[in-house]
Amino acid sequence: MIKPFRIDIPQADLDDLADRLSRTRWPDEVADAGWDYGFPLARLRELAEYWRTGYDWREHEAGLNELPHFTTEIEDQTVHFVHVRSPRPDALALVLTHGWPGSFLEFLDVVEPLSRDFHLVIPSIPGYGFSGPTRERGWDTVRIARAWAELMRRLGYERYGAQGGDFGSGISTALGAVAPEQVVGVHVNYLPTRPDPDAGIELSEEDEARLDKVRHLMANRPPYQALQAATPQTIGYALTDSPVGQLAWIAERFAQWTDPRSPVDDERMLTGVSLYWLTATAASSARLHRDARRRTEPCPVPVGVAVFAHDITQSVRPLAERLYDIRQWSEFERGGHFAAMEVPDLLARDVREFFLALPGKD
Repeated sequence: MIKPFRIDIPQADLDDLADRLSRTRWPDEVADAGWDYGFPLARLRELAEYWRTGYDWREHEAGLNELPHFTTEIEDQTVHFVHVRSPRPDALALVLTHGWPGSFLEFLDVVEPLSRDFHLVIPSIPGYGFSGPTRERGWDTVRIARAWAELMRRLGYERYGAQGGDFGSGISTALGAVAPEQVVGVHVNYLPTRPDPDAGIELSEEDEARLDKVRHLMANRPPYQALQAATPQTIGYALTDSPVGQLAWIAERFAQWTDPRSPVDDERMLTGVSLYWLTATAASSARLHRDARRRTEPCPVPVGVAVFAHDITQSVRPLAERLYDIRQWSEFERGGHFAAMEVPDLLARDVREFFLALPGKD
């Protein structure tokens, strides 16, 4: 059963947030620390003070409620989603999937341009935001993909495409694998390609440089990823109890993963942080790092790849082509990990070109 949903955060929760922010117990910081020890104290104080005194959740809540929100139950798990129908009744449907530390908010700026040509289904991953929390283990990318296939079936879509970045990339390719008769193609804006010494492929200097970056990340696993993959419950206590802790945890990712030329503004970022805080989904969202499958899932449907210069890593096409049926490959000099928020015009155009060119999309 699909039910309409409206965002309505209790005022008591907003008052509690403001009170906690006013009573933050701040750590010290060594002189001239910069980013050497983590998120700089002065910048975090600035963000926290604006969150407490300048940011207006109700204003953003009202704007979000202009979108059509729904919930349904799949495998005893609440699944929240936005469903925007195109004015074209025969339009192809697309399911757009976010990652961590994202949410359905990532796609706000591509809704208008993409809905001209496509019906849009934008779910919240189980354990995230209004799809949270999860209450059992095992919500990995394949299980989420199966849930998306069921969601699209309930909505009456027999053929559709999938798009995503970060975890949304893995979920989208998994959806192509679990529902190949329904998925006409998959478009991703993040596609990790690991070094493969047995590939027998001669790579360009640029591709080798990209792989060196991957090797560095593999040898120096980011602290947030190691903690969430190993002990998501432990870090969840701190993030669920301290709004400044939650703020620093997410704001650091936005600071480090975006193109300096296309930063995500503080208002949009704070709306995302507020969503994690107000739904108390720090721990349940972190569990996906532990539960997600690490192996590459086969994806038999056509794939389009958008590579952004300031993403965490950049895909290597010859290695990707060994695993996927690549039909479109685009390289962009602007944009980072949060492409739908940073450069929505570039991403929307690439997504449109990919899906409108596919055979069998109708």
